Amino acid sequence: QVQLVESGGGLVQAGGSLRLSCGASGHTFSMYTMDWFRQAPGKEREFVATISWNGAVTNYADSVKGRFTLSRDNAKNTVYLQMNSLKPEDTAVYYCAATLRTGALRTRAAQAYDYWGQGTQVTVSS
Repeated sequence: QVQLVESGGGLVQAGGSLRLSCGASGHTFSMYTMDWFRQAPGKEREFVATISWNGAVTNYADSVKGRFTLSRDNAKNTVYLQMNSLKPEDTAVYYCAATLRTGALRTRAAQAYDYWGQGTQVTVSS
């Protein structure tokens, strides 16, 4: 069993930075691929970034590429999403999610993830 808790959200001006953390309980955290999603009011959930179990591979949505950086520290059971050059359109609730799925089972549907965090609000003012 893994529990995920996001933190680090808040209110920031456009052009500013925030670092979100996703802390995990359980000794199997290092096995999981970790993804971040976000959901703005009235919009569908949107994929943001993913990081492989060992941190060697990352991938980002085009909307955040070059501005966001995802990293992990398996010794601390934590994933970090560094967000720079924030824009008002980045305003959303940000969620981390953990999955063991690979190959054809590796989709971004909600049910393809084993665990989800409760979310942390990020608000970017213009």
